[in-house]
Amino acid sequence: MDQSFITPFIHSIQNVFTTMLQLPVEIGEPSLKRERKATHDVSGIIGVSGGMQGTIVLSMPEEAASRIVTLFTGMEIDSDSPDFADAVGELVNMISGNAKAEYQRKDVSISCPSVVLGAEHIIATPSGTPCVKIPCNTDCGEVVMEVALREVPAESENPSTAAA
Repeated sequence: MDQSFITPFIHSIQNVFTTMLQLPVEIGEPSLKRERKATHDVSGIIGVSGGMQGTIVLSMPEEAASRIVTLFTGMEIDSDSPDFADAVGELVNMISGNAKAEYQRKDVSISCPSVVLGAEHIIATPSGTPCVKIPCNTDCGEVVMEVALREVPAESENPSTAAA
């Protein structure tokens, strides 16, 4: 995967966590993720389509997620509450939206976030798309960005123009 696909997410998670949560983030060494199992038991997921296709995942242990959600919302929210999932979804949405703004291509769209809670859940990425794991350390615990993106050739983006 091209380094330029990863760098916007590194900038974005640092920016969102520092600005919205007043929580500094130390970025670890990115690595290729080979397993399908989620890194942690709370995952906020965003789909990417258009000129790029794939998934963005913000994964963290439930304890770290609880602490981060408390900082984000200003109150403790039980992980069983729909508000907890909404807060995790909004964080991955902000990170993905900020990263998307750094891409040169303007034909990229992101989906509404989904949140999965539970140990050892599986996150399917598009076939043939590598996934890069970006570990991040915070005072609340580890957070991992999983970026699985690939560029879509221009003729594949719009079937009506490919036939012309």
